[in-house]
Amino acid sequence: MGRSAGRGHREGEQWGQAVTQCCPLLGPKSDAQLTAPPRLLKGDYSKMCGSSDVLFSFRSDWVTSYKVMVSNDSHTWVTVKNGSGDMIFEGNSEKEIPVLNELPVPMVARYIRINPRSWFDNGSICMRMEILGCPLPDPNNYYHRRNEMTTTDDLDFKHHNYKEMRQLMKVVNEMCPNITRIYNIGKSHQGLKLYAVEISDHPGEHEVGEPEFHYIAGAHGNEVLGRELTLLLMQFLCQEYLAHNARIVHLVEETRIHILPSLNPDGYEKAYEGGSELGGWSLGRWTHDGIDINNNFPDLNTLLWEAEDRKNIARKVPNHYIAIPEWFLSENATVAVETRAVIAWMEKIPFVLGGNLQGGELVVAYPYDMVRSLWKTQEPSPTPDDHVFRWLAYSYASTHRLMTDARRRVCHTEDFQKEDGTVNGASWHTVAGSLNDFSYLHTNCFELSIYVGCDKYPHESELPEEWENNRESLIVFMEQVHRGIKGVVRDFHGKGIPSAVISVEGVNHDIRTASDGDYWRLLNPGEYVVTAKAEGFTSSTKNCMVGYDMGATQCDFTLSKTNLARIREIMEKFGKQPISLPARRLKLRGRKRRQRG
Repeated sequence: MGRSAGRGHREGEQWGQAVTQCCPLLGPKSDAQLTAPPRLLKGDYSKMCGSSDVLFSFRSDWVTSYKVMVSNDSHTWVTVKNGSGDMIFEGNSEKEIPVLNELPVPMVARYIRINPRSWFDNGSICMRMEILGCPLPDPNNYYHRRNEMTTTDDLDFKHHNYKEMRQLMKVVNEMCPNITRIYNIGKSHQGLKLYAVEISDHPGEHEVGEPEFHYIAGAHGNEVLGRELTLLLMQFLCQEYLAHNARIVHLVEETRIHILPSLNPDGYEKAYEGGSELGGWSLGRWTHDGIDINNNFPDLNTLLWEAEDRKNIARKVPNHYIAIPEWFLSENATVAVETRAVIAWMEKIPFVLGGNLQGGELVVAYPYDMVRSLWKTQEPSPTPDDHVFRWLAYSYASTHRLMTDARRRVCHTEDFQKEDGTVNGASWHTVAGSLNDFSYLHTNCFELSIYVGCDKYPHESELPEEWENNRESLIVFMEQVHRGIKGVVRDFHGKGIPSAVISVEGVNHDIRTASDGDYWRLLNPGEYVVTAKAEGFTSSTKNCMVGYDMGATQCDFTLSKTNLARIREIMEKFGKQPISLPARRLKLRGRKRRQRG
């Protein structure tokens, strides 16, 4: 629904106002903090609607009973009756499980008012309301499609369960067999395959010089908007490629795109059973064995920061590709099979940039997600690439239809508009073992969390509008994988050198080359001093300029072998084993002693 909300004062009342779309489920859920009696929540449908049910769910504070009133002009109100008396509806008894109440008879009105009668009394009330009903014809056509977003894209706007998701992927693959490939990265706890779709002009192979990008959705099974947006995205890319959309054709031919729409299919199936009306704020969030995938990755931040604080062991912990602790790899570790599958996937494919789509907010969060100071729950925790991450986050937020719109209401209590729709993860709330931090410290991938909508599980009637809200930003974010520098590190024979280290002067975070010797280093515009080094080779340094135009700057390196490496190569070629330096010194000392004797 389109929404406007604020806190105004009228005769001492504090209002939370929701302007709804009203078909067939009036949502998404609307929050309003109400602290001074009489406490009221007023909703404006923006047109005449028939209402049949009221659905309430709550957060830390909840209402235990309430009245419902309706009006056509917002001045004269009629209270829903139960016979001759006002009807008191049962509210919530705790914050997780939503409660659905059916009206005695359907009510036709433009406005609805909720009047709490009793509540969990800890000083405030937070109400989340959905109205079930349907739109009615407007004889004057005054409210017809006012402020409503429509789309011209011919896509499958619905919620897809596991079987339907798999079928949709198959349809996309059959439509675009030359640029798509379906594969899976593993299985869920319940044995459901974790399917992904690859979109590239050469699906199934890594092309030298072509960056790898991914979108992941559904780590929390009940945050379904990201899942549907990724399914819509793969349809859109296929259709636009076939229509010869120059922008999409260039993106597909120059990028290897991977889309994983459901990382937690077990959790999604639970949420799907409840539907958008009764799914609640947490049903299906965790895996089948009760693990939150979002913070189930190894905590590499602590390893890095302890090494930096104890300078005597700093050399043992690099600033990149930090090894996963042995305890995490053991079978007895509390690690979801879905988490292990993602880790193996990210270690196999040299991803450069990725976004994990989440729900319940409108903001883009960038790492670090974990605070560095002990005992703090919120604190800015920038990475060495903070300026790059800020740009990546802003590239999505600024092209989203609502994230940076100063006129929109906040989703809940946090106002992210003052930060242009972006936030450092740790300054929001600290999380140890997040996917974002793990990706940055263990792989080359720069990963961000993209919260794509206020409602975790919007009604399918709202999907076209949510698609329009996110479509441009989904594409723009993918295009950012082509910013910075790229190149190939080769030896004098022209062969690519794998695992060569690429260092940028002034940035305490390195990356490594892929198996073919190619690399991609995300950087903002500017001039950089870049060094390539590899074991057994002499390092090489050059200046690389990054411009403002889209497209990474080519910055190749050719490394020559060190003298010692060259000697070993020659001796091995002629069948002789190289002599280690300590052994050679001992042999020379023995000769000198014999000569003296």
